[in-house]
Amino acid sequence: MTLPTASSVRPEVHGHRGCRGLYPENTLPGFLHAVQLGVDVLELDVVLSADGQVVVSHEPWMNAAICLDPLGARIPVALQQNHNLYRLPYAAIRRYDCGQLRHPDFPEQRLLPAFKPLLRQVVEAIDAFALRLGRAPVRFSVEVKSEPAGDGLFHPAPAAYVDVVLAELRALGLLSRSTLLCFDVRILQECRRQFPALTLCLLVEDELPLAEHIQTLGFSPEVYGPRYDLVTPELMAETSHRGIQVVPWTVNKQCVMQSLCALGVRGITTDYPDRLLALSAE
Repeated sequence: MTLPTASSVRPEVHGHRGCRGLYPENTLPGFLHAVQLGVDVLELDVVLSADGQVVVSHEPWMNAAICLDPLGARIPVALQQNHNLYRLPYAAIRRYDCGQLRHPDFPEQRLLPAFKPLLRQVVEAIDAFALRLGRAPVRFSVEVKSEPAGDGLFHPAPAAYVDVVLAELRALGLLSRSTLLCFDVRILQECRRQFPALTLCLLVEDELPLAEHIQTLGFSPEVYGPRYDLVTPELMAETSHRGIQVVPWTVNKQCVMQSLCALGVRGITTDYPDRLLALSAE
């Protein structure tokens, strides 16, 4: 069976938080396995520590469902936000384990001790691994976790937040092979102001029209990242007219992957990159 696609180029395989369906999310073992599988892009999330380090984590706190405290104990759900990464130096963050509790939604996960890595650690490990495999360096989709209610509590205000993240991307030589993603338009606006050449992706999960999102943002992003069930032929026609690529999230069923490929999406973000790669190989 040939993977249906509206173009001659197969969609990019974006490993969501590495390969969350197979390994603990946003961990070095998960990222390495995703590269071993053959992803084109690693999708990951970043927050800041108290000492200004760029930490790879979906939440700006220790998620009680997947993290153990430094003593190896479960974290009460009601208290998880007290383990606020923005109030902890990275040395303290490094002592938590986020690899030995299986996420309840992903029974296939291989569990092993794992910590929340710095973005720098991920990039260095992944680039060295790709080199050993004889492959070109993978690209990165870096989601900045931000919302207005979190300013000053879980992260800085947008200008200071973006300044730190862009400085790290620049220091790592990632500006030319990264896309910066965010639901918070303020972050994307600040990125466009500070470094106009950076590829940006607006993430959306509502049913507002594309034109309304662009009006709010103030410019057309290079990439549009809708929740996968929001992708329609009409949306694909409008984004194509505007010169915007579409990379939906998070797609784990092969039948949905096939449908999206037939619509001509540029890439697919998935917890199971092996499933998408298997379709592409058929």
